[in-house]
Amino acid sequence: MRIFDFVSVKLTLLLIFGIVLGFYSEPPVFPTFLFLMLCLCLLAWAWKIQQFFEWSLAFSMLGFGVLITLISLGRASPNHYSNFETDSIGVWQVKITDVLKPNAFQDRYIVEVKSFKKEEAQGKLILNIAKDTTLQPLHVDDALLVLAQIQEIRPALNPHQFDYKDYLKKQGIHHQLLVKPQDLLQTILSRATIYGSAMRIRDRLISNLSQEEFDKDVLGVIQALLLGKRDYISEETYTDYKNAGAIHILAVSGLHVGVLLFLFQFLLQPLTYFPKGNTLRLLLVVLLLWGYAFLVGLSASVTRAVTMFSFVAYAQYLNRPTNTFNIIALSMLFILLVKPLYVFQVGFQMSYAAVFFIVWIYPQLQRFWYPDSYLLRKIWQLLSVSLAAQLGVLPISLYYFHQFPALFFISNLLIIPFLGVILGIGVLTLGLALINSLPEVLVVIYNYIFQTMNGIISWVAHQESFVFQEIPMNATQMVLVYVSIIGLVLFLNKRRFKNALVFCSGIIGLQILSIWSTCKTGHSESVHIAHSSKTSILLHQHGENLLAQSTDSTQIDQIIQNFKVEEQLDSVQHHSLKNVFQVQELMVYRTDSLAVFPPLEKVDVLWLSQSPKINLNRWLDSLQPKLVIIDGTNYHSYVMRWKVSCLKRELPFHDTREKGAYYFNSN
Repeated sequence: MRIFDFVSVKLTLLLIFGIVLGFYSEPPVFPTFLFLMLCLCLLAWAWKIQQFFEWSLAFSMLGFGVLITLISLGRASPNHYSNFETDSIGVWQVKITDVLKPNAFQDRYIVEVKSFKKEEAQGKLILNIAKDTTLQPLHVDDALLVLAQIQEIRPALNPHQFDYKDYLKKQGIHHQLLVKPQDLLQTILSRATIYGSAMRIRDRLISNLSQEEFDKDVLGVIQALLLGKRDYISEETYTDYKNAGAIHILAVSGLHVGVLLFLFQFLLQPLTYFPKGNTLRLLLVVLLLWGYAFLVGLSASVTRAVTMFSFVAYAQYLNRPTNTFNIIALSMLFILLVKPLYVFQVGFQMSYAAVFFIVWIYPQLQRFWYPDSYLLRKIWQLLSVSLAAQLGVLPISLYYFHQFPALFFISNLLIIPFLGVILGIGVLTLGLALINSLPEVLVVIYNYIFQTMNGIISWVAHQESFVFQEIPMNATQMVLVYVSIIGLVLFLNKRRFKNALVFCSGIIGLQILSIWSTCKTGHSESVHIAHSSKTSILLHQHGENLLAQSTDSTQIDQIIQNFKVEEQLDSVQHHSLKNVFQVQELMVYRTDSLAVFPPLEKVDVLWLSQSPKINLNRWLDSLQPKLVIIDGTNYHSYVMRWKVSCLKRELPFHDTREKGAYYFNSN
């Protein structure tokens, strides 16, 4: 079967390309709209000329993808708050649309802007409220008046660090509000939405489950697996699931909804014996899936998964397997037309990659070997599904997480067969918990099931020699790995020259990229002061080796790991950070809390760390440095004072809190 024969597949790929193009280029809206109108006019004019019609349709889909992306990003609208004068403090009217996981100091929310300084406005913001025990918890659909000034979201301050600013931009969020409880002027009554109602039901379920006698770790896993709420999972349990290759179990997404789909279809199988029974079963299955989505709060992942499997259920209803790829592409097209920025979400990418590879590779694995033994056949089917899904998500997983659990098939083989039972009992548990009628015997049984599952996952996770970490993978390598996998599967299915050529092209591309990367790294050198609020850090990369100097080596593990993996380095050496050192021809002096004056005649760079109590003006008069660098270990009030001193002298001043890591010019 040729996948690209389906029009839906072509249109979906063109839409995705248009979304990516629109996100990274952000062209003006009006010219984009004119381009789309021109393409649509040509489309209407050339509908009888096949080749011209196809090109017009392709450019129309590209233009439509760019346009809906600009609309989703929000800033294209004249009423977007960024088009207002927001440099000063003003009153914002906002409505909470999502409750985020709080940190140690703040409660965090996603809010939709309704007005600014009594003028109608729109857009999305992150609302950070300083923690206060006297403040009542806020919920979805709560409307607030907030006195605040918008602030930029900090980009990544260290090389290869997770870029939270870019992550939020891919959700259409560009700024944040940092407020204290007293800055919340009042709460306004607002109309409830279906999403808010769903979230209130989920919060009620969590509250009712918390009152039952579940173990703490078990309760955290139950809430994650059934309700998509991972806030209460311990760090140890989460790490175990990640290292065992079973982290997908803790996210209500495609796997769970797919299992529920087959479970509901099995339970409603008797309806097929009646006239119009298949149609009735399809309607009930879709209603049950959306009912479950509502029950767990209509989160983005479950809404996406239920939409996809609603289309899959329809494809199965048609009973034409060749339509499966067509239906999957249509579901993706429908979702992206409504939420184009979903294409950048890891969950979206992994869900569709897994489903596509299962639909494509699973039947071929079954034709490859079909055991006569019923037990062997079922084991092989489970392994085939797990292998196909893992093959589909492997490049994406390596790109984002740089980790591969080799024993994933064991955890999946031991857990997935019982996931239907676990979810089935779980849905029953949720229904009974909602009406406060959960029997104690069901609590005991469910508690035992999850303790057993956690034990299995923990055992698999602790086979550390089978957990491969720090695997380098960039975007180009990810694409080439997919090309190699697809080429290999095509060649094993049909041994043709063009299939072998696809496979060899991927492998050769990976080899060329690896050689080029090795040569580039081998001849590169960089020295930079990294940002950290806990310790002072100097990183010196020379070829494939990294020298990490710090005042506390226990505080730099994540910074070092990110740098080592992304730069594909071989070794890392740790040393204590000195106060005096030379970078190229620059003499650098670092003063710390001891505030010892440098015994040097010349200082090119003055590095202030750990809030030294000094008179900076006197130091500058004596040392005459060319640059002052401030790292993240200093008090904010000190930094502001030092910054003023440097500005008065027109002396270059680099604060890693604002500008990120400082790179010394390698030239």
